[in-house]
Amino acid sequence: MALGKTLQLLAKARGLSATDIATAIPRAGVATVSAWLRGDKLPGMEQLEALAKTFGVPAGALLGEIASTLDPARTKGEHALLAAYRELTTKQQGALLEVARGMADVRTKKK
Repeated sequence: MALGKTLQLLAKARGLSATDIATAIPRAGVATVSAWLRGDKLPGMEQLEALAKTFGVPAGALLGEIASTLDPARTKGEHALLAAYRELTTKQQGALLEVARGMADVRTKKK
């Protein structure tokens, strides 16, 4: 999931508006926070730490979201697959993993 979507979900869960968040973040106005929530911009390290504190989550969780979107080893297809996977129910995720593992096993055995 992209950082913007994560921030949107955290804001909604905490009942915070962009204005509320901007008040808690150093050197961040409402327009900047809104851009973060849309995924148009990424916060700096100081702002990321303040966001984590505001939402009551570890900064590493937010850093992981940023890193996952910037990982050059992942193709666009992998990003799309991961995004789709995260939209599934736990049961659907399990079924998809079974299929993917089965496909990988078949491919490995053919080599």
